Amino acid sequence: MENFKDLGIDSDFIKGLIELNIITPTEIQAEVIPLLLTTKTDLVGQANTGTGKTAAYGLPLLQGINPNSSVVQGIVLCPTRELGQQVAKQLFRFTKYTHKIFTEAVYGGAPIDKQIKNLNRPTHIVVATPGRLIDLVNRKAVDLKHVKTVILDEADEMLSMGFKKELDQILNFIPSAEQTWLFSATMPHGIRQIINEHMAEDAHRIEVSNKNVVNKNIEHQYIVCDEIEKLNEIIRFLKGQGENRGIVFCKTKATTQKLTKQLIAKNVAADCIHGDLLQKERDKAMRAFKNKTVQLLVATDIAARGIDVEALSYVVHYQLPDQEEYYTHRSGRTARAGKNGVSLSLVTSMEMKQLRYLEKNLGINFNQVK
Repeated sequence: MENFKDLGIDSDFIKGLIELNIITPTEIQAEVIPLLLTTKTDLVGQANTGTGKTAAYGLPLLQGINPNSSVVQGIVLCPTRELGQQVAKQLFRFTKYTHKIFTEAVYGGAPIDKQIKNLNRPTHIVVATPGRLIDLVNRKAVDLKHVKTVILDEADEMLSMGFKKELDQILNFIPSAEQTWLFSATMPHGIRQIINEHMAEDAHRIEVSNKNVVNKNIEHQYIVCDEIEKLNEIIRFLKGQGENRGIVFCKTKATTQKLTKQLIAKNVAADCIHGDLLQKERDKAMRAFKNKTVQLLVATDIAARGIDVEALSYVVHYQLPDQEEYYTHRSGRTARAGKNGVSLSLVTSMEMKQLRYLEKNLGINFNQVK
């Protein structure tokens, strides 16, 4: 088995990794890190959440920063505020024992003046949502002319949130960039366009096969019931879970709100996050969940991107997702960092066909629970 030293990571970073209990490189880390440390190259990585991609690009990015030069040298673009905060936090943790490398996260939905003030301090890496970065560039609050590395994380998600124009604009802003690293779970047409227009023809491509991505430590279960029985099934399932915490996924905002009200009426400590909430409300819900005052979060697919809460015991699919990669994303919220977890789908007899389709395409086994 390789370790991070074999991949070329400095011992000061390894100290930080050990403390985070990151010992054995994942498939994507083992493949990407040695390449990015030794070669100036564009990279297209097809990989889902939960494959360890933050460290795969984050460690080479950090190791390539010149800490003595207080200019912005790297940009990481993320679809959501949550993912941006999470990435910035990871980068900060990796550098606990190294010389000071400063990362700043900037995103919409928060006061821009405070972010501008923070960017006046020495900053080596900016983690940003696309719209806010453009805003800051236009206000001359951030200078990108020394940026050598640009990273697009969850590029397909940025696309589905309507950021294509912004991404093009940002990539055109940074002519000095020596390397662009793009990570995406899927490769829709818009992503291929970005690759063709902004990346070298000989960009290195890696794909972490989807089959490995559905985490081995997740037990996939399903219950067949009528639509109106789904609420009672969740209540029954929660009784067996005791203090354990998890997320329930719905397809729409309306269902998310309605189900949360119903659960609260049944004395479940639940809260919801969906696209229509103000950032303040989302933060409040996330804080309550992280502090364990809320046991259950009801969420839509997009709203739950980038959530990383320690020790989630289960994920419940109140409604199956429309896209198979959403199933992977959803279920990947549990059983992180080597722990076990349950992914429970509540399906009507009509939805069984969809379940079989997921089973076949993702190569997983669903067990029926009586």
